[in-house]
Amino acid sequence: MKRLLASVAICALSLSATIAPPANAQFFGGIVYDPTNHVQNVIQAVRALQQIDQQIQQLTNEIRMLENMARDLESLPDSIADDILRRMQRIDDLMRDAEGIGYKVDEIERDYEEAYPEDYGATPPEHAVLVEQARNRWKQSRTAYRESLQVTAQVVSTARADSESLDKLIGDSQSAAGNLQVLQAGNQIEALQTEQLMQIESMMASHYRAEALERARQLAEAERGRARTRSFLGASD
Repeated sequence: MKRLLASVAICALSLSATIAPPANAQFFGGIVYDPTNHVQNVIQAVRALQQIDQQIQQLTNEIRMLENMARDLESLPDSIADDILRRMQRIDDLMRDAEGIGYKVDEIERDYEEAYPEDYGATPPEHAVLVEQARNRWKQSRTAYRESLQVTAQVVSTARADSESLDKLIGDSQSAAGNLQVLQAGNQIEALQTEQLMQIESMMASHYRAEALERARQLAEAERGRARTRSFLGASD
């Protein structure tokens, strides 16, 4: 386009230079030729081409701007949100299926007082009852440790998946086409970190639950021993 404009301008200048200044019009075969009018027409054509070139440049810039806006609004093709929810759901299921004294606040006090009495009063239960209670407490403590190991194993099993998800998100962030993809990748990385913190909290909760039940069992066994001693001494009297 610029070459065309330059060629037209050169032709117009050359033509105006070759025209005799005094002559305003010449006749060729009965046709009137006005060189001044011809030059003006050429100049107008050059200006029209310049305007067209400017309009083309403006449209090109607008198209480039729209393309950039489209890239900025392009979202990530994949999301790990569903994977995070599935992993947390598996851990939540393990916590919900806890046997014996679980994690429900409204049930803990009732079940705890029943399984781990503070004392047996002046007249303790029969020996067979005490033994059965002790066995139930041992089973509950053993089950709590097993469940703690299950939660830990579930957290460890998701570590590889979390690592792969993190690598993918970092790659998506580095090769993002626009600002929206960068933002989405960052949000998903934060969600992944939140999931890992929640997994650690669940693992710690199950571990401390097992430790608490074992300590409570030891205290209950000590009280059971004292109750048997009192019962034996009372029977001796």
